[in-house]
Amino acid sequence: MKEDSFRLQTNELDKLAQQLLHLENELNSNIPVTLWISDLHGEGDRFMSILRGRFGMLYQTCREALPNTFSVDKIQYLTTIIRKKEYFEEENILMDTQDVIFCLVQILKYRLSNLRHRTGDIFAPEFRNTIKRLISGLPVPDQVFEEPILSHRLISHLAHSIKQILLDRILVLGDIFDRGPQPDKIIRILSSPAYRDMVDYVFGNHDILWMGAVSGHQSLVAEAMRITSRYDHFELMARLHFDSSKLAAFAEKTYPVEKISGRFKAKTGKGRSMEKALTVIQFKLEEQTIGRFPEYEMESRLWLDRLAEMLKTGNTDGLNDTHFPTIDFENPSKLTKEEQEVIDDLTKQFISNKTIKRLLGYFFKKGKTYHIHNNSLNIHALVPSTSEGEFEEFLGRSGRGLLDFIQDTIERVGKRYLAGEEQEAKDQALFFYLWCGPKSPFFGKHAMKTFERYFLLDKKSHGERSLYWKKNLKTDAFKQRLKDEFGIQRVVFGHTPVDYSKGMRMASTDGVAINVDGGFAAAYYNRGHALVHTPYQLFGIILPTPEEMHKAARNLESAPLDIELIDEFRQPMKIKDTAKGILLKRQSNALLSRIRELTQEDN
Repeated sequence: MKEDSFRLQTNELDKLAQQLLHLENELNSNIPVTLWISDLHGEGDRFMSILRGRFGMLYQTCREALPNTFSVDKIQYLTTIIRKKEYFEEENILMDTQDVIFCLVQILKYRLSNLRHRTGDIFAPEFRNTIKRLISGLPVPDQVFEEPILSHRLISHLAHSIKQILLDRILVLGDIFDRGPQPDKIIRILSSPAYRDMVDYVFGNHDILWMGAVSGHQSLVAEAMRITSRYDHFELMARLHFDSSKLAAFAEKTYPVEKISGRFKAKTGKGRSMEKALTVIQFKLEEQTIGRFPEYEMESRLWLDRLAEMLKTGNTDGLNDTHFPTIDFENPSKLTKEEQEVIDDLTKQFISNKTIKRLLGYFFKKGKTYHIHNNSLNIHALVPSTSEGEFEEFLGRSGRGLLDFIQDTIERVGKRYLAGEEQEAKDQALFFYLWCGPKSPFFGKHAMKTFERYFLLDKKSHGERSLYWKKNLKTDAFKQRLKDEFGIQRVVFGHTPVDYSKGMRMASTDGVAINVDGGFAAAYYNRGHALVHTPYQLFGIILPTPEEMHKAARNLESAPLDIELIDEFRQPMKIKDTAKGILLKRQSNALLSRIRELTQEDN
């Protein structure tokens, strides 16, 4: 019996020791190289082309991995070899194939030192053993360096391996849908085997819109389809196997193009008719939701009674469009029979469409309202706050508690959607508020002026005033409140584009608040930002426009990238220096205490 007890105790000690050593190795590892990007807005092809180039991170990786004595020209030379995956000679660069091989091995060794990948996923089988021996400092056959065919092939494989592991994590801060035509392509990229395990996703307000639509909330169904029609995304609807024929027939009959004079953006006649039909349906359904949920305090969005009065009395001087054949003057928010049939058809498709479910399932399974990574709070838009710099209260919650409540609701809706179960009306309605409500962490303006922008001539009524987030981020007190609430040192967010061409910067002067939305989509500045955190640096990348990329390709050059240096670290930043490290250290201490207890029992 004593022997059995001793054996069990020894086994437990061994397991605990293994866990402890694993945690200590993790704590002393460099932080993962992380890329942030936000507000991709359906620009699938552009995202893919920039992602292939790894957002200009190759040069920085080489600079960190190689000795300080290496010149800029040498590093540029090596990055070009890696990018092209082939060896070539460069005038004034005195490096033969052996020099290049040893440099590439050094870069690869630097990146592998903190990776959990299986090497079989990185190295080609033909050169796997040779590369492993070079990384370990073991001898390899002389022919590897002396035979050009072998050395050139080895350089190609080393370059391929380096390109595979430049990034550890990708943090997407929301808004894949709307504006651009390929949100489906972006989701397929992020969920592909090459990327799915390295992506963290934070919901954006446009994602919330589509998630609410697939939950069956009819005003959000109308809104998602209105924006789709506004950008004439008929090819997208076809790829999604979405049948809009009933909508199109109703729209073209009820709102012929020649009678549309509001500020509608669709370029095709069919798109303009559909956009207007959905606009009217959307406003009617929104008013019904606002009436059922008075706690949302969104009465300022109620326009249909006022519109009906204008039309009934002929007092329409302030309107740019007076063709509203489906408005009942006595009950303006009531849908006509045909409108109800159209929205029921669209809603049924949103809920049951298998292609859409695969795409939106990614959000529900992968996404978060916020995400803490290293020492940063990552959100799409903001943490709601007041003009006094306090956390804003909504539905009796504020700060982290509010974001956790929203996350719980989204998860509950997601489970029901994916299982094909009936939803709770209050859960569905919350998505409506999160899309356009002033206290939503995804929106951040005092109102969404959709009606005013479409139909009112007075441009002063169109303004959507930003609330207090950016103003509060300029104060030390509010930044400290965020740090205390979430246990972080920085906050990274998107949602509102930063026009770098006008001298604006991504980061606050102290580097605590960083805005990574640089207007990626053609509907904005067509540029975009990215943020990169390596063990040695935190820096922003101002991405090239498509025109700059095409010009560089024609000239066989790299597209220009502007860099905004935000922070530098003398020593490489370790996991133990992060918020995650604090949690791991607690686990490590608990394991060590248990090991000591067992040892004392043995004595």
